[in-house]
Amino acid sequence: MSSLDILAIGAHPDDVEIGASGSLLLAAKQGKRVGILDLTYAELSSNGNVERRQQEAAAADKLLGVVERFNFGLPDRGLEAVKEEAIRKVVELIRTTRPQIVLAPYHQDRHPDHESVSRIVREAVFSAGIRKYLADQTPPAYRPTQLLYYFINSTVTPQVVVDVTSVYSEKMEVLRCYRSQFELEEGSVTTPLTNGYLEMVEYRERLFGQQAGVTYAEGFMSATPYVLANL
Repeated sequence: MSSLDILAIGAHPDDVEIGASGSLLLAAKQGKRVGILDLTYAELSSNGNVERRQQEAAAADKLLGVVERFNFGLPDRGLEAVKEEAIRKVVELIRTTRPQIVLAPYHQDRHPDHESVSRIVREAVFSAGIRKYLADQTPPAYRPTQLLYYFINSTVTPQVVVDVTSVYSEKMEVLRCYRSQFELEEGSVTTPLTNGYLEMVEYRERLFGQQAGVTYAEGFMSATPYVLANL
């Protein structure tokens, strides 16, 4: 397992891509090492199945230039019941891959699993830097420089935006890898994701871009004050 510059974490395959794939595309093009962690296999999703979702994630990874993708196989819709296990696993991965930046879902979202992951990652980032926490069970303590929250279903005004205009068509290609989630196919059922969801994502990122003076932007919230070297 190699070191990473960025570790992006979600509950399900497609969470990270919805909120941050434009930024990850830019990072990969700059030579940064990007990894994705899915805490579950999304086995309870209304459409598709685990095997199909993993195939879609692999296709998305190729477009994104992801160095490595991890999945802990924790229970979909059961993350709160295994919260302490999840925190330990994320701590171990952070200490092993030593990313400078960790991305997690924003803590306000219509999907409870996204909110659970936000809390789990926040605690894990903090605990990963505690020298005596799991001292005999994991690599040495390490705390990432920055924890940023990306948006999946939220549209609150972001604290930080990344101009993703140059790669926005590529981001849409990444999202379209998840056809089982965003398209109505034979045997599938209507869900919020099949009802103009990609158009909603594009509208939100046009709005963020307009607020920042660019065409498209992905928005983030910072867990701590965002430091500028100078004005």
